Amino acid sequence: MKKLLAVAAVAALFPAAALAQQNNVGSCGWGSKLFDGQSGVMPQAFAGITNGTAGNQTFGVSSGTSGCTQDGTVRSTWKTAMFIDGNKERLARDMSVGGGEALDSLAHLLGVEEVDRAAFNRIARDNMERIFPSENARTEQVLSNLHAVLMRDAKLARYTVAL
Repeated sequence: MKKLLAVAAVAALFPAAALAQQNNVGSCGWGSKLFDGQSGVMPQAFAGITNGTAGNQTFGVSSGTSGCTQDGTVRSTWKTAMFIDGNKERLARDMSVGGGEALDSLAHLLGVEEVDRAAFNRIARDNMERIFPSENARTEQVLSNLHAVLMRDAKLARYTVAL
């Protein structure tokens, strides 16, 4: 009887694992935070299960919180969003001059390689007003604008994965 229950429990995980892989269910919500950086079927499945049982992913998508977005794109940007949210003024200042500690930290967070840093800094400087359209621009708006700016550059578009 115990073997049957164990087999049933494992079999119950397969649909969740398939769903997690297919739709990247664990990419936002608390599950993405708990299993951040882990790869493989099991962490994805457990992230999806965490989100499904707690109902937090639905709330996250509805409210645009917990790394979820409302634009139909599933992605986990919470680290980048937290950095931008805590460094908006310094980041805007650094972008306006095309360099500085906050801009360097953002580049590092996005995985911008050293050979592309000058281009990243130049693009940020040249598009600062587009990335930060107002003094009180929301973090989500800054992320979206930065994503759009980087996507227009063939060399830097590959760094938008973390946005």
